[in-house]
Amino acid sequence: MGTHMMGPAHSLSGAAAWLGVGAVAYALDRPMPWPVLVAGALICSGAALAPDLDHKSATISRAFGPLSKWLCEVIEKLSCAVYKATRKPGDPRRAGGHRTLTHTWLWAVVMGAGFSALAAFGGRWAVLGILFVHMVLAVEGLLWRAARVSSDILVWLLGATSAWILADILNKPGNGADWLFTGPGQEYLWLGLPIVLGSLVHNVGDAITVSGCPILWPIPVGGKRWYPVGPPKSMRFKAGSWVELRVLMPAFTITGAMSGMWALGFVG
Repeated sequence: MGTHMMGPAHSLSGAAAWLGVGAVAYALDRPMPWPVLVAGALICSGAALAPDLDHKSATISRAFGPLSKWLCEVIEKLSCAVYKATRKPGDPRRAGGHRTLTHTWLWAVVMGAGFSALAAFGGRWAVLGILFVHMVLAVEGLLWRAARVSSDILVWLLGATSAWILADILNKPGNGADWLFTGPGQEYLWLGLPIVLGSLVHNVGDAITVSGCPILWPIPVGGKRWYPVGPPKSMRFKAGSWVELRVLMPAFTITGAMSGMWALGFVG
């Protein structure tokens, strides 16, 4: 049993979270076109794996072969250096960088802003690239059993095909390229939102496991810069336990399905 939530649970929670945002948007009379709801849910699902870029054994480290393994090593070293440079006396000494920099609100916001800018100014190929990366991660998370026994090339082909189809659908008038941000040159600016949300949902998921999560960094709490946010220890659980497998994952699935139906106007 590990100390951080498993990839499939993270992915399910990310998809459910964006579908929940869709339901809220519908209730506020700002409904998402269905391509935005679908693409956003898949992006959020993939982004919910991304904070584990600091962990060489995480699902994301296997997603893109040697490239993602190398990136995980780089991010882990960066995270470790940032931890050591910013820790306060109350923070424990540690050798690795897992569950530090990439597990904070600031990282989530910076990643979302960066991808939003790339989508808005990079044109169709940038949007395709963003969709491809997150579609592959969504496949790895949501279809993890199939992904484990499939070759990487098949997973990449599925991700590329999904990205190409979604990009083509979103690009059609009225299908959501300018959802929420409607000014000239602001098409696809919303793509950063499911990325921010996915990262934050990941952090909340890790916070309710035994080790907590330093979501608030760099804001100091109780003499610690890397305060492990979480509920009382009696309410936390180990990754892979029955709570995650039999309670949380079914709850994410049911909540996501109901929210999606609400967002599309089928209920409510």
